[in-house]
Amino acid sequence: MLLAFSTWPEIETWLQRCKTLVIPIGSNEQHGPTGLLGTDWLCPEIIAHEAHRRGGDILVAPTFNIGMAQHHLGFPGTISLRPSTFQAAIGDWVDSLSRHGFERLYFFNGHGGNIASIEAAFSEVYARYSYGAKICPFMLRLKSWWQLPGIGSLAEEMFPSGHGSHATPSEIAITQSAYPESIKQAVCTPPIAPTGPIRDAFDFRGRFPDGRMGSNPSLASPEKGARLIAAAATALQRDFAEFNQEPFVVAQ
Repeated sequence: MLLAFSTWPEIETWLQRCKTLVIPIGSNEQHGPTGLLGTDWLCPEIIAHEAHRRGGDILVAPTFNIGMAQHHLGFPGTISLRPSTFQAAIGDWVDSLSRHGFERLYFFNGHGGNIASIEAAFSEVYARYSYGAKICPFMLRLKSWWQLPGIGSLAEEMFPSGHGSHATPSEIAITQSAYPESIKQAVCTPPIAPTGPIRDAFDFRGRFPDGRMGSNPSLASPEKGARLIAAAATALQRDFAEFNQEPFVVAQ
């Protein structure tokens, strides 16, 4: 079930039997010469929607598609929120959804640069209850799609070298499978990009001139993307079901 394509009475009915929601969250940022700017929000959305299409009892929220990507601002098309803005927005999403009675919010992430800020946002949310000596009425979970069981080993099997950490062939393959009409071609030199630290936008552009980090996205294919989507959708369904059954524990 997709929240954006539902009516409020349908969501009210859903909440009578299930109070868990998946929120695809990512970033709109450069992904090298061949990667779509929306790659990091498209990947979790594609996988979550595939899990929904497979008939799993899963509710998927609209995609939170702008994240923390300040280091990519040296490349045209990147849109970023400051860490503080991003964290505040996550807090507002949590407050909005928990007000309606959702008790388990599963943030399904597609951008490594979001992780620290999402975890900080979770800490801020929980702190309101801890300092106020109140029981938090909901749980938050963060899981990046590549951290799902079996996905890392599958990516390693398909891309034993040249996978890297940004503009990876696995994420490019997922978008190629879902949107074959948007496949891009370019010559990447060197084939495997350099690696290094991440700091500010000028430093990033200087270290990684074409936007890639340790990757060779030419290894991607729609067929490989289809395998990753299928495996990740199955793993997401299982992780969602486990989270949906996680009990609340309150000190006596």
